[in-house]
Amino acid sequence: MTPNVVLDVVKVFAPSAVAFFIGISITPILTHYLYKHKMWKKQAGKIAPDGRPTPIFNQLHREREVGTPRLGGIIIWVSAGLTTLIFALIATVYPTLLAEKLTFLSRNQTWLPFFTLIVASLIGLVDDWLEIRSSKGGLSFRHRLLLVTLLGVLGALWFYFKLGRSSIDIPFSGELVIDWLIIPFFVLVMIFLFTSSVIDGLDGLAGGVMAIIFGAYAGIAFFQNQIDLAAFCAVVAGAILAFLWFNIPPARFYMSETGILGLTTMLTIVVFLTESVVTLPIIAFPLFATVLVNVIQLGSKKFRHGKKVFLVAPLHHHFEALGWSPAKVVMRYWIIGVIMAVIGMIITLVGR
Repeated sequence: MTPNVVLDVVKVFAPSAVAFFIGISITPILTHYLYKHKMWKKQAGKIAPDGRPTPIFNQLHREREVGTPRLGGIIIWVSAGLTTLIFALIATVYPTLLAEKLTFLSRNQTWLPFFTLIVASLIGLVDDWLEIRSSKGGLSFRHRLLLVTLLGVLGALWFYFKLGRSSIDIPFSGELVIDWLIIPFFVLVMIFLFTSSVIDGLDGLAGGVMAIIFGAYAGIAFFQNQIDLAAFCAVVAGAILAFLWFNIPPARFYMSETGILGLTTMLTIVVFLTESVVTLPIIAFPLFATVLVNVIQLGSKKFRHGKKVFLVAPLHHHFEALGWSPAKVVMRYWIIGVIMAVIGMIITLVGR
């Protein structure tokens, strides 16, 4: 292994470890604040996207949603953001060859995902704060969808005009040029991933699944020689693992919108930077399955006079309703997530 390759490996893994330990370090401060100010929903239960009640979900979770704080996702974007800025600051203050090599904040690879992660997480923070403090609840689905769409449009314009991207890579077939249609397609992918955020429903589920996905994309970016992007994906994965340390059952807090919203929107940027949108449903299979089941359930209820295909949606709650323990559901999601992510990585890398 050449010295440059060794340095690239260090560049990817060292910041990831730093992000993990920063996340672990700030958690006691955040935990104290969340419990002191009772930052949790004051009433359990939710309403389905079609406006109908969710009696099965409410029965399964009537004792879980109250008393456990939201806003745990702050650990993820704060520790990832601090790690990114620390390495960039070191390279600025001490511009040695090693410091400049280890910094991974770059215009062509990580500016846009970094910006998206922070902005979307702040939007999620506002939603969570209103959910906790306002009697009217958080931001409506329509408002969140509008904000995500706006982020998608900005990202799509950056890709099309700044980076000159106008094609989709088809594994084993080459590039499919779609010209300006890349803009609406990009927005649709971001909206799709945004709707998958409902996977944040069981202790450890979203954290484990998202850590696997970003770990996979760190590997893809590394083998594509996008080392800065690989390092940033690894940093996010390390930050998620710090959160997951405290989110496994019984969860100390929930990720909530300030975590999952930033991760799903940023994932869109990573997918297009690595030109792996075709293999996204494989690499992020748990997210894809979650959205697909929701669409099937809503469509069935609308066109079959209220009849359901699944006991309850999203899919992980269906398994709960069948009698699976939450821990069994989460662990099996992790297993499927790892297997599918590996398959997706292979197809992405070999198929180019």
